[in-house]
Order: sequence, then C-alpha cells, then structure tokens
Amino acid sequence: MNKLVLNFAVIAFTFMGLVACKGNGNETTTSEEQDVAEATTEATEYTVNTEKSVIKWVGAKPTGSHNGTVKLSSGTLSANNREIQAGNFTIDMNSITDLDLEGEKKANLEAHLKGTAEGKEGDFFNVTKYPTATFELTDVSGEGGDVTVRGNLTIKDVTHNIEFPAVVSFPGDEVFLKSKPFSIDRTKWNVNYGSKSVFDNLGDQFINDEVELVIELHGSK
Repeated sequence: MNKLVLNFAVIAFTFMGLVACKGNGNETTTSEEQDVAEATTEATEYTVNTEKSVIKWVGAKPTGSHNGTVKLSSGTLSANNREIQAGNFTIDMNSITDLDLEGEKKANLEAHLKGTAEGKEGDFFNVTKYPTATFELTDVSGEGGDVTVRGNLTIKDVTHNIEFPAVVSFPGDEVFLKSKPFSIDRTKWNVNYGSKSVFDNLGDQFINDEVELVIELHGSK
C-alpha cells in the first residue's frame, strides 16, 4: 500500500511539473514574417473600438500565476460578405495592467513588466524604447464564424507570424472577433527574463516561456 501511495505521489508531482512548464494555453504555430493581407475594393472597413477591445494575458511560474490586460491604441478590420479580409491593430504597451494584485505589489509588477523600474528596463517589454507592439493580418480562413487567424506579431522590433483560432460575428453594424485562449513563447520576441530555456541554474525560480493570450476586438463602421 505504501508503495502504491508513493508511486501515485510521484506521478502527481510529475504531472504538476509538466503543467507548470507548459503553461495553460495551446501554443501557437510561429513562423517567419508573411505578406500582409489586402482587402478588396468592395470590403467595408471597421474601426476598432479601443475602449471595448482588450488583450487578456496570463503568465505562470511554479509557485503561481498572474493575469491582466493590455489595451489597443488603434486598429481596423476589413470585411466583405461577413468574412474578414484584412486588418491590423496597435497595442499600447504602456497600458499593461495586472488584475490579481493590489497596492505596492501590483505597482511593482507592472513597473517590472513595463521596464519602468530602474535597472530592470530590459527584463520584459521596455516600454520606453518600445511603446507599442503591432499585429497585421496575413490570412483568415474558415467559415460559419469559426476561423483561424494568421498574422505578423511585432514585439520589441521582432516580428513572427502566428496563428490562433477565433470566432467572428457581425452584430448589427459592428464586427466582433474573439480568439480562443492560445499561448506564445515570449523568448521568440527576446522577452527572456526568468526563462530556463535561456538561463541556466534557475532551479524552480523560473517563469514559464509561454504566455497565454485572449484577443477581443470590437469594431464599428
């Protein structure tokens, strides 16, 4: 009986370790930068509502996780016959916000992520040097509202093409696009702080490479 309990504990511990290392979302396919999609002349352009649109994020480590949001500063989506043809949006990296902490801990984490804390400018996103990130659609495929979105994501002047599943709808004179949860490997954009794939001897003091994202876009004519 003791051996059975021990084996079960080892299996459980191993499983928890794998979950901590892999993160919560499905890692996106990442490839080289692709040509940006162009809309037809018949397409209708929708302006992204920057007040309602948001990107939600989750970052994890062995001892827990943090979650928050980042806002958009501008964007457009072009569609014809209820199909997205092209689009782009700019991400305001100064708007990075943590939602699970309060007070000084919240302020310290946000400053570290933004790179506004002295001596920690380059650990994560260094918003003074790189105040924005961008996403440009290269392809949207699928039908019936369930689509696969592909586009060039640029962070810290590094660009990779990513893809993620999403749902699209056209309520009234608006367009709504929301991704399903997916994750990116932050180190591919040179966001390397606490990554055990970049640094040795971190023990359990590492931060997962994978960051889970959910993109929610609201646009109107």
